Amino acid sequence: MSTRQDAAPSETINSRNDLVAWIAAGEKPRDAWSIGTEHEKFVFHGATRQPVAYDGETGINALMSGLMKCCGWEPIIEDGNMIALKRAIGEPGATVSLEPGGQFELSGAPLRTVHETAAETQQHLEQCHRAGGPLGLGFLGLGFAPTWTFEDMPRMPKKRYGIMTSYMPKVGTRGLDMMYRTATIQANLDFGSEADMVKKLRVALAWQPVATALFASSPFTEGKPNGFKSMRSEIWRHTDPNRTGMMPFAFEEGMGYEAFVDYALKVPMYFVYRDGHYIDVAGASFADFLAGKLVGLEGILPTLDDWSDHLTTLFPEARLKRFLEMRGADGGRVEMINALPALWSGLLYDADVLDAAWDRVKDWTADERQKLRDEVPRLALETPFRGGHVADLAREMVELAAKGLANRNFCDSSGADERQYLAPLEDIVDSRRTVADQLLEKYHGAWAGDISWVFAETAM
Repeated sequence: MSTRQDAAPSETINSRNDLVAWIAAGEKPRDAWSIGTEHEKFVFHGATRQPVAYDGETGINALMSGLMKCCGWEPIIEDGNMIALKRAIGEPGATVSLEPGGQFELSGAPLRTVHETAAETQQHLEQCHRAGGPLGLGFLGLGFAPTWTFEDMPRMPKKRYGIMTSYMPKVGTRGLDMMYRTATIQANLDFGSEADMVKKLRVALAWQPVATALFASSPFTEGKPNGFKSMRSEIWRHTDPNRTGMMPFAFEEGMGYEAFVDYALKVPMYFVYRDGHYIDVAGASFADFLAGKLVGLEGILPTLDDWSDHLTTLFPEARLKRFLEMRGADGGRVEMINALPALWSGLLYDADVLDAAWDRVKDWTADERQKLRDEVPRLALETPFRGGHVADLAREMVELAAKGLANRNFCDSSGADERQYLAPLEDIVDSRRTVADQLLEKYHGAWAGDISWVFAETAM
């Protein structure tokens, strides 16, 4: 989740039109389109396979301090606690931040090619091992904590998480599990116009359950199979219906920036950030804030930073800010981290492939899209759809992405283009076995029910 940094106050919002204009300002010409990759991983003590607390000689704070010493990161401080890291001014704009349960996240810089984002991910993981190795720490690439109970999970000293922790049980049954026991990979991509945004958002939403199936890697809960291939995705179904899901309105006539703004205005707020402090307004309306009627802050109007903050608290399967975020993938090892931006940039960044991807899904009904979303967490590639299975759609999706990447024709120093990063997905569609399927086979086979092997199998 996003980390707020203190800066000069942003402009005051005077009308709904300002909100629309803020999003529209994200439009970029095609030659400026970039790729951002974010990934979360669980940190564990190698000797005990237990999660890592914030404090202590081998805690998360010590890990971040190690990254500062070895690799030149700079701290972001909140109420005296280091809650994130940033690069020095003039260096690529990546950040390292903490999720509520100590999940360690790299929010990558916007980069031109998948080659660059893969190199960024590799460098980050090498730095994590340089800083974490002497502390005896390991890093786990899965979508859900495989052995730890909710009570086992540590708490990070980030004030917005305290507000969310209090609010989540009021609006869903699994919001706290989402916060503390899940991990994801995310790809962020640009749009060139309002029409381009609409088409990309619709394609992203419709195909997202297929991507969720491809990346399913969370079949264990508290040491046992949980009956799902993507428990992470199932948990999101029970988190908060006001701010999650498939956004069916995005497929309706008239969809555009204004329609998304109207949706976002209705989503309840979590907080307002003022003078270095988070003010709990959970459940309040941003529309009331815009009208100067927010309870406790009467007469105060929001700023553009408040609007940006609010959009980070919306969690649909694909999210619009000043770029598009694809949010439906389980966490995974490095090859899966690299595969996600390859998949989505291949699908969305070539005009012909984007058109083909839209043609394939444009006659799907809202009920069909929702049924896919509901059933994929349990069945993944074996989810039935229109006389076939999601496995068939997954093959089509990967093949379309490969065409898009071939058309982009960005090659590395060896002459290989970005299609190389789709290799793990091609293996999955050929075998019809997701990472979750592979782990379950080992659990019931070679591991003989000993879940401790999952740490060696999925460590990064």
